[in-house]
Amino acid sequence: MPVPTNPIKTGLNEGRRQMGLWIALAHATSAEIASRAGFDFCLIDGEHAPNDIPLVLDQVRAIGNGSAAVAARVPVGDTRIIKQYLDLGIQTLVVPMIDTAVQARDMVSATRYPPDGIRGVGAAMARASNFGEIADVTTTANAQICLFVQAESKKSVENIDEIAGVDGVDGVFIGPADLAADMGLPGQTGHAEVQAVVKHCFDRIHAAGKKVGIIAFDDAQVRIYVDNGADFVAVGGDTALLAKAIRGAAAFADELRAL
Repeated sequence: MPVPTNPIKTGLNEGRRQMGLWIALAHATSAEIASRAGFDFCLIDGEHAPNDIPLVLDQVRAIGNGSAAVAARVPVGDTRIIKQYLDLGIQTLVVPMIDTAVQARDMVSATRYPPDGIRGVGAAMARASNFGEIADVTTTANAQICLFVQAESKKSVENIDEIAGVDGVDGVFIGPADLAADMGLPGQTGHAEVQAVVKHCFDRIHAAGKKVGIIAFDDAQVRIYVDNGADFVAVGGDTALLAKAIRGAAAFADELRAL
């Protein structure tokens, strides 16, 4: 029995843009709500959200109750952590802070079972094999991995052709916030210079035959990225949406207080 087909990878390979939501509240309830809302994917953030492996597992299970596919960003490009996320049954990963093709190749290796990589074999006890029920996990899992490496520095932009050209990298995820900061424009992701560099990366990634991933928290900016050909797009995140709704409710309450 093979591992399940990765719907995100399948969709991207078929030319269908994948639209999703960033999950950073580190709670299964918000993850479950998002998974039922109609997104293609929900991406659990392990880098900046207060997550650990058990919390990620709870959210993976919650997302499984909906129609969205699960993806995750690991906190760092560490082989041990990548192995744990994959063993939870997550097939689509974003790895942050990748500046060179050498780092990108290391991440490909970390996500593949031997002989194609160095992923540790512990399938019998892993959720990824349904705890041993999927006997063919080590021979079928590699083909279903969808790996995005994150380019978010001036150095990564300099190396974008080489990074995007790494075999086994499905796409490059652009990080505008870190990129803007590294360009000396912190907090100015919409700055013309930042946007020009982002567009340059889009063009180079697509020229390499790979997919482009990105996130934005402003509808107009999301539309610009989509118009530029983004393939794997997060239209904001649960934390920002909740904060905006709560602050809006507080402002409404303040209006009523004065009546």
